Amino acid sequence: MAGEWIKVQADWVEGTNFVATNEAGGRVVVGQVQGEKGIPPMQLLLVGLAGCTGVDVALILQKKRADLRGLRVEVKGTRRDEHPRVYTRIHIHYILWGDLKAKDVEQAIQLSEEKYCSASAMLGAVTEITHDYEIRPAEEAPASQG
Repeated sequence: MAGEWIKVQADWVEGTNFVATNEAGGRVVVGQVQGEKGIPPMQLLLVGLAGCTGVDVALILQKKRADLRGLRVEVKGTRRDEHPRVYTRIHIHYILWGDLKAKDVEQAIQLSEEKYCSASAMLGAVTEITHDYEIRPAEEAPASQG
């Protein structure tokens, strides 16, 4: 049984540019609005995937009490040349900082990919998704990733 509807809206500004908002007031610029650079729609799919799996991996590692000091999720995709220009392959590269065990990282990524990340499940149903990761020393963690 399906849950409640999740609602977002995209308001046209000009040309091919929109400002998208959700019910909580979150805001994303799609295209370029009044000099503020935004993200193209197909890249927003990759952003959604990066955020979804990133949240999962961080939460799983924190639950394991792992020494996670930083996490970056880089996602890249290739698209077919013909319209509709759907993604044909997507690759996720996780960069983690901390005194982490490879076994814990692999398990967190696997759980995200196979059980928790809805974006991964949806995109993985129609295209190939691969991943890899690297663990960097805690002392090299970025001071702020925001």
